[in-house]
Amino acid sequence: QKTSICYLSFPDSYSGGLGDTQFSFRLRQSGGQRSAPYEDDGGYNREAPLTLQREAAHYFGYVYFRQVKDSSMKRGYFQKSLVLVSRLPYVNLFQSLLQLIAPEYFDKLEPCLEAVCNEIDQWPPPAPGQTLNLPVMGVVIQVRIPSRVDKPGSSPVKQFNQENLLPAPLVLPSIHELDLFRCFQPVLIHIQMLWELMLLGEPVVVMAPSPTVSSEMVLALTSCLAPLRYCCDYRPYFTIHDSEFKEYTTRTQAPPNIVVGVTNPFFIKTLQHWPHILRVGELRMSGDLPKQVKVKKPAKLKTLDTKPGIYTSYKTFLHKDKTLIKRLLKGIQRKRPSEVQSALLRRHLLELTQSFIIPLEHYIASLMPLQRAITPWKNPPQIRPFRQEDFMKTLEHAGPQLTCVLKGDWLGLYR
Repeated sequence: QKTSICYLSFPDSYSGGLGDTQFSFRLRQSGGQRSAPYEDDGGYNREAPLTLQREAAHYFGYVYFRQVKDSSMKRGYFQKSLVLVSRLPYVNLFQSLLQLIAPEYFDKLEPCLEAVCNEIDQWPPPAPGQTLNLPVMGVVIQVRIPSRVDKPGSSPVKQFNQENLLPAPLVLPSIHELDLFRCFQPVLIHIQMLWELMLLGEPVVVMAPSPTVSSEMVLALTSCLAPLRYCCDYRPYFTIHDSEFKEYTTRTQAPPNIVVGVTNPFFIKTLQHWPHILRVGELRMSGDLPKQVKVKKPAKLKTLDTKPGIYTSYKTFLHKDKTLIKRLLKGIQRKRPSEVQSALLRRHLLELTQSFIIPLEHYIASLMPLQRAITPWKNPPQIRPFRQEDFMKTLEHAGPQLTCVLKGDWLGLYR
């Protein structure tokens, strides 16, 4: 496990980029107890939103990597990573924390980390629905841990309890939400297709120029289905040294249901049989709309200098949402802040997911026994079986068309 963490903590492709980079990875826990006894998972997981639950079998790694020229080093470069490993997917909180600690650590080394760990040991445990003040290195980070009872799509409540904290707190608007608009810029016109691929749990490879872009894109994709949890496997950044490398690259069986982010050009060859490959360039700040990548046939993926694009034969079931794309384009022209653009995008994806799920919930509710059939004096009543054709019939009068304007082959998507 330590070896895997070491390999995942450094960019594996040649990166001429000097300076500091941040990215994240996710790692399968190998061996040992699945859940340490001192972590009360039950309490936290019961109240946290599904997408923020503690994972029993995986760790998240948050990396701050620095590469600068240094003649005193044998290789001529200072190359070091500080990594925070956690079971919690709080990407913004932990990356902000690393921005405070890592530069200090690279200067002052171990004593600095000891001091920081002492402070972090005093932090209260994350309690869903509560605002926490987390002191570290003379700064107070203020965050609100989302709760399962928050309305989906609502923005976090503004906090006013700044109990005269002496240094003004560093308030993080969200502990986990990415700048979706920036991540999805090159693929905005394909957002429909990407949402469908995530919903269907299709195997997707993201090929990116850096671990930063690869990990942001994979996390953005897996957050598309909120408030549902993405239940397949995903690796925001994956290297050829990974213990699962053989498992994923074998051609004797179909690719696993996983979204995997890679940067090493070697993967173009080893993963070219995968059904959906998203090749992206560097993400720029959201000033103008970068060239939208094209959808190309997978056979075009032979060459090593593959151009950005989505290499897939997948045909979407639903039509594109032209109004959404127009709104986002107008937003770019009007220099609308990225948070607002991301909120529009998040709202659109939330409405899509809800429109898809509500008819299923209605049908499943109709299979449940009535309250009055449940009594302590009789055997528990049976739940009626799920019949696909019966469900399809209900869609005529109670389908997604009630809540969603998007046309297309909804029945095909359900099938």
